[in-house]
Amino acid sequence: MTEGTTPAAEGVDTLSRLEQEGEIAADYLEGLLDIADLDGDIDMDVEADRAAVSIISDSTSRDLQKLVGRDGEVLEALQELTRLAVHRETGDRSRLMLDIAGYRARKRAELTELGTKAAEEAKGTGQPVKLKAMTPFERKVVHDAVAAAGLRSESEGEEPQRCVVVLPV
Repeated sequence: MTEGTTPAAEGVDTLSRLEQEGEIAADYLEGLLDIADLDGDIDMDVEADRAAVSIISDSTSRDLQKLVGRDGEVLEALQELTRLAVHRETGDRSRLMLDIAGYRARKRAELTELGTKAAEEAKGTGQPVKLKAMTPFERKVVHDAVAAAGLRSESEGEEPQRCVVVLPV
């Protein structure tokens, strides 16, 4: 906290900064959609102390799926490019999350279920359960699900082969 500011004032400052990140990201992504001649609406929000931007479409357009790519690879790249665009404008590192056509929301549900099942397996067998390699986003969701199940987990290995290990009690 800076001298002379209250926690409430800092909260407003943080919210304003995250909203600004969302605006910059939305402008950047609208430009990309125009260049690629793709239809999509941009939705902005602030979730868990980070800007969240989603590209959604009213139709069941497969065009947006091109922006997700196989296993979300294109989505990850677009997220990094969008973070760089925000950084260029603000000078600050961004933790912005990008979702396209609900891919991350669906993935989060799948990973939460995976983490819960792995926790149940570790509880039942008393043995650590090692999951496949995952992206940082995927690992975070699994760690959260394992913690919610009352167990501990840790990441091991080096990128891109870093994975989650669920530890028994």
